Amino acid sequence: MRSETVSAGQDDRSFIENARRAQLVQCAIDVIAERGYSNASMSEIAKRAGISKGVISYHFAGKRELIEQVVNTVMERASAVMLPRIFAEHTAAGMLRAYIESNLEFLGSHSNDIAAVTNIAVGARDGHGKPMIDLALMFEPAVTALENLLRSGQEGGEFREFPARVMAVTIRNAIDALGTLLTADPKLDLKLYANELVTLFNLATRKSPA
Repeated sequence: MRSETVSAGQDDRSFIENARRAQLVQCAIDVIAERGYSNASMSEIAKRAGISKGVISYHFAGKRELIEQVVNTVMERASAVMLPRIFAEHTAAGMLRAYIESNLEFLGSHSNDIAAVTNIAVGARDGHGKPMIDLALMFEPAVTALENLLRSGQEGGEFREFPARVMAVTIRNAIDALGTLLTADPKLDLKLYANELVTLFNLATRKSPA
């Protein structure tokens, strides 16, 4: 009976700790999005959470770990929105369309997430002036997955022959550029951009009529 009680207490503590970490990550996202990375001190994040700065230190080894978790959380949220849409399609062309549309839908519905990551990319530097977060580690897997999708479309006869890597990088950069634009102009018409990007890359990838 005693061991069951201890185990239950550990489980409860783990749940509470995870909930607190998630709260702190969200507060960090909101503060960075609203005030910029340079003004998002640990004290400001703690103030937003209604706790002391020491509580953050209990859950995170330092600002770097907190920032890394912010980026990971945003990536996980993006995957949760996009992947079901993409894998619901049964053609490469449909998957490419869903990839573009769901990306832009995520930009529109998670504006603070995008603003936070954009600010981190621009402003987060370590003591030596190097970027705190290697965004290439996020960019490369996204490009590789898109490259595989395009190659699958070529192998299945849906897409014309083109350098899949070049096309994947072009599509990814076209989408990522909108994150910066959206941060500067929250009223950006993302549906219009989505429609045009879908049309553009449909024309760029499809086979010409025989």
